[in-house]
Amino acid sequence: MPFATTDDGVQLHYEETGHGTPLIFVHEFAGDHRSWELQMGHFGRKYRAITYAARGYPPSDVPEDPARYSQARAADDILAVLDHLGIEKAHVCGLSMGGFATLHFGFRHPSRALSLCVAGCGYGAEPDRRDTFRAEADAIVAALHSEGMPPFAARYAHGPTRVQFEAKDPRGFALFKAQLAEHSALGAANTQLGVQKERPSLYHLTAEMAALSVPTLILTGDEDWPCLAPGLLMKRTIASAALAVMPNCGHTINLEAPDLFNQIVGDFMSLVDAGRWPMRDPRAMSASITGIK
Repeated sequence: MPFATTDDGVQLHYEETGHGTPLIFVHEFAGDHRSWELQMGHFGRKYRAITYAARGYPPSDVPEDPARYSQARAADDILAVLDHLGIEKAHVCGLSMGGFATLHFGFRHPSRALSLCVAGCGYGAEPDRRDTFRAEADAIVAALHSEGMPPFAARYAHGPTRVQFEAKDPRGFALFKAQLAEHSALGAANTQLGVQKERPSLYHLTAEMAALSVPTLILTGDEDWPCLAPGLLMKRTIASAALAVMPNCGHTINLEAPDLFNQIVGDFMSLVDAGRWPMRDPRAMSASITGIK
């Protein structure tokens, strides 16, 4: 079982398949490296596809100290895997918690990214939802410590932006829920404390977004309500960004609608690889609606 070692000594389990341009997938809080199986099989036919289990997610190490988990560390752990594999540049695709890590990877290590796919990104970002989000993070930690993982997973999997997955694909949803129940309760709690609860709001990162020139795809489901407004914020602020919205989809879009997800991401990366991904024409941001004043 292969592992990459971070600069603070954490062992991260990774998997890879295929050959060609590197593409690394970064999972969400309720997922792990297995969540990308439908993408690994698809993109491994054309790309060197890589995924890994974040710190706190076995078989990767589970540090006991919450201070060893942070948004910056989540971004740098992507770099640790790439460095271990001797990869100079890669397409980076992340969902939810992984989408935040992907965006911050673009801020911190733009020269190492061929492109960024920031999917399902925005939970807790809206200023009027910050206190609610942080309170829910504390409630999640308390539940994980008191109940353990399986009872928590049985409730968390049925959240308001995941019921779409359950209705659409009961078998796939059952596997997702079963894998969530196998996670480390300590790792999940520490991830909530160090990464989720303490990450900065996207609305406080507009200067970093405005400076970003890496080709970027913002991808969200149209029923992933906490991510819709932040998706528009990122589209408006990142001049190299496109926004795609998947119809009748919730949060777990790579599993809920894998064919559409793979098509959108694949078309995006093909344009990037061909050198055809545009920067936004500044004239498109005119205060005029029609251009006639």
